[in-house]
Amino acid sequence: MPASDRRATKTHAPGATSGAGRLPPPDCDLCPRLHAFLEEQRCAHPDWFNAPVPPFGPHDARLAIIGLAPGLRGANRTGRPFTGDYAGEMLYGTLVRHGLAQGVYAARADDGLRLLDTTIINAVRCVPPQNRPTPAEIRTCNRFLKAEFDARPMLRVIVALGRIAHDAVLMAHGLVRARHPFAHGAEYHLAAGRVLLDSYHCSRYNTQTGRLTPEMFDHVIARAKSLLKG
Repeated sequence: MPASDRRATKTHAPGATSGAGRLPPPDCDLCPRLHAFLEEQRCAHPDWFNAPVPPFGPHDARLAIIGLAPGLRGANRTGRPFTGDYAGEMLYGTLVRHGLAQGVYAARADDGLRLLDTTIINAVRCVPPQNRPTPAEIRTCNRFLKAEFDARPMLRVIVALGRIAHDAVLMAHGLVRARHPFAHGAEYHLAAGRVLLDSYHCSRYNTQTGRLTPEMFDHVIARAKSLLKG
């Protein structure tokens, strides 16, 4: 949907929330820098999504995968997390192999891919310049991540892709980072019987440098799936 159409259908005041506090409005202005950057992208690419990217997957999913933020030419363009950029190839391919997604990932939001018992949520909903949200922006957007967790009583396993996503999950649960350091493959027991499982982010840089191999990521998703059976 073009940005102009989304603004025309906006029913929330700037800075307000929708979906019982889980979804920022299309023109959310809580983070001035991100708001200004999105306005630039709306002018440059009016046919892109160019708005806070909503979660993807069923609301009653027991597995949540937490990413960092939308990629400029990925989710910010397509409107679906990890869709249209390199990271989506490894993520969705791995989910399909483990029966957590159904269909064929074609790097577009209308490819028919479905997530099964899995949802994907970004810690920061709006695309940041240079793919780097500031600490203040991460804190500001954390209210929406916390609201997602609070509204999902079926959630049992959370996979954090990277340190920032890991820290955002801890913040949303009111936990201290020093007591829960990020490490690939680390596991932490949270409240309400949930488990936090860490992985390096499946970015192009991490995969091309060998920091995260397909086998390493496969092991994390396999572990997440096994935790759902426990």
